[in-house]
Amino acid sequence: MNLKHANILVVDDDKDVLTAVRFLLKPEVKSIVTDAKPENLHKLISENTFDILMLDMNFNSTVNTGNEGLYWLRQVKQWNDKIAVIMITAYADIDLAVKCLKDGAADFLVKPWHNETLIKTLYEVISKKSSTAKAVTKSEQKPEQKPGPEIIGNSDIMQNLFYKLEKIAPTDANILILGENGTGKDLIAQAIYHQSHRKDKPFVKVDVGALTETLFESELFGHKKGAFTDAREDRVGLIETADGGTLFLDEIANITLQQQAKLLSVLQNRQVTRIGTNTPIPVNLRLISATNIPFAELANEQRFRKDLIYRINTVEITVPPLRERKDDIELLAQYFLRIYENKYMKRQSTLTSPVINKLLNYTYPGNVRELQYVIERAVIMADDGIKAEDIVFSPIEHVQMKEPEELSLPTHNLEDLERSTIVQVIEKHNGNISRAAKELGLTRTALYRRLSKYFIN
Repeated sequence: MNLKHANILVVDDDKDVLTAVRFLLKPEVKSIVTDAKPENLHKLISENTFDILMLDMNFNSTVNTGNEGLYWLRQVKQWNDKIAVIMITAYADIDLAVKCLKDGAADFLVKPWHNETLIKTLYEVISKKSSTAKAVTKSEQKPEQKPGPEIIGNSDIMQNLFYKLEKIAPTDANILILGENGTGKDLIAQAIYHQSHRKDKPFVKVDVGALTETLFESELFGHKKGAFTDAREDRVGLIETADGGTLFLDEIANITLQQQAKLLSVLQNRQVTRIGTNTPIPVNLRLISATNIPFAELANEQRFRKDLIYRINTVEITVPPLRERKDDIELLAQYFLRIYENKYMKRQSTLTSPVINKLLNYTYPGNVRELQYVIERAVIMADDGIKAEDIVFSPIEHVQMKEPEELSLPTHNLEDLERSTIVQVIEKHNGNISRAAKELGLTRTALYRRLSKYFIN
């Protein structure tokens, strides 16, 4: 939740304060209710939903102990402990502030305050309430519905995603997670696992895109001692390790058609055979897969088997890019700010309006991961609070790779064109034959034949 969606209640016996606060906050929040009598608190809280209560400490001008405010604070916390309470007083008393915080207050304000200070305090309280206190309360009440503490988002698109997770996580349906790099597909996979009935069983993650053809079978299926040169002992494969639990195959679009056929066989038969044996081993697992390849491209049969897509894609989840959930940028930035201030032992600072505006006016091609690195760098480099100039976006995400049609081709001879294209695409992928073959629309075997034909080493 951001401040624009917040419902605020202010209780103070100074009517001038109430008028000033009402005019100040009316354009900043969803609703603002004011009252001069604390005796009305119970009725107000019972009949309305408030996110923040601003509560005066002293309602008797001749007695300034703060006891009245402390009494009403404790009462409010008994009636509804979800309301964040900010105590306000005309007397700056450290001991009194400590008492308030110990009794459950979210913050403490001394009046007269600067309007900017009040807005900043409200924002910090509502951010903390959304990203931490709300998450803790949710986990205590409905642990099975909690997407996970690291998945942060109050935008409509993320709320829809959370709703979908709540529906599918308790089932055994195979899930395909789609999304750009840096959107948090692995966190979504973990959230599904933690909300499932398999949460007490193994969660095995495999980056299949990083496995060579030889390693693919050995790592996933296991092998018997002596099955090949380096097989010095029996080895249990990762699929077998995940038996009873969840297998998460990351970057699944990067495996070859031959590897896809072997994986499909395991999923269809629910059994795996180690290399070097003929004995099938039954496995009971839930499969979660992820890829950064768009679904339309994944459906190309030259790239991916349709029968495997149907096996892995009982339910499809698309994780939105950060540019489509800009309402979450400020909340995420605050979250990362606290993490890295603690990590690097920096004093707590706030994100000023110029910093927030700079963060909001960027497209984030690297998504949440890029925002995380931006905030980490800012925390490291800032000397006295983060300023707009400390927010530096990485040029890495803006390096434009040449598309195949833009490649410099020396002649119009078809064989020369083919050879030149193959060389430049392989260079583009730093020698990764699997990825080059995919971009060229070839199998690895067909690409190797062309490498041999054109004497390309």
